Amino acid sequence: MTQTYNKNLLVGPVIRGFDPDLAEAVLAAIERDNPEAEVMVDDQGGYVRIHTPGRCVLTRDTLEDELGYTYPITRLEQALASFSGRVRTSDDSIEWYLERTN
Repeated sequence: MTQTYNKNLLVGPVIRGFDPDLAEAVLAAIERDNPEAEVMVDDQGGYVRIHTPGRCVLTRDTLEDELGYTYPITRLEQALASFSGRVRTSDDSIEWYLERTN
């Protein structure tokens, strides 16, 4: 059963729709990197909103595995139209999170 979440408690990337292969790889990687979370997708053609409740992690290793080639995680910034939540980045991962829960 799908749970309803307050949209203010959802975090994650909004990927520009110009590269559907990248958007699909990001979605698959987020699903793998966040196995305990319900992943929600809103595909508007021009962009794809990918969100989870409270915390969303995307690792370089998983993204590269989904893409099938080397992809520096910092390069993803070019494909981001936006994101929800706060963000922490490193060479190996991106984490979107909430500073507060209400």
